[in-house]
Amino acid sequence: MTITESISPHTGKKWRVDVSGFDVELPIVAIKPDFAISLMMVIDLGIKFGEHVGKKLAERLAPLQPEVIVGAATLGIPVAMEVSRALGLDQYVILQKSPKIHLGDALVQPISSITSKGEQKLLLDRQSIPLLEGRRTIVVDDVVASGSSLKGSIQLARAAGANVVGVGLILTEANEWKSVLGADADLVHSLAHIPQFKQGTMGWEPIPETL
Repeated sequence: MTITESISPHTGKKWRVDVSGFDVELPIVAIKPDFAISLMMVIDLGIKFGEHVGKKLAERLAPLQPEVIVGAATLGIPVAMEVSRALGLDQYVILQKSPKIHLGDALVQPISSITSKGEQKLLLDRQSIPLLEGRRTIVVDDVVASGSSLKGSIQLARAAGANVVGVGLILTEANEWKSVLGADADLVHSLAHIPQFKQGTMGWEPIPETL
């Protein structure tokens, strides 16, 4: 292998998961030579999947009487839209990750992610603060792994005055996120759980989890 060659993250393996009655096969992707995750790209799974997870999360979150849904770009956007739709809510709030002309004075929260390199930032348009201030708020996303991104979303919503009463996720991944979220881990409602993977004698195998 020359210095310009790179190792493909694609392992050729898949992990099947039942997402509250909707079966999907997720590609197992290596993010280190000996460590891999099953990658869900919700935007690639179709309209029916988006509608399904929106309705199923709405069923679980409705008893919390949410008034507004918050999602983080990019993969949290369709989740926020579908959950809002299923709950009969018209407006939702998106936390951005890239600077835009109208975000010059945005509220900012630094985050990190297991699938992205380096530190990122969440940005909340100050024009959205009235939608959150004092309102019963649900933070949604596609997957929680390390918990840093989700924690940042919760903190940023609270910085805008939101009363965060719940968190809705399609998938939880392993258990690292629980210690990162702390007491907020009790707010989480998810539709399914996936493990992380390591190289074993039989190839890629799930890493045993501890509570």
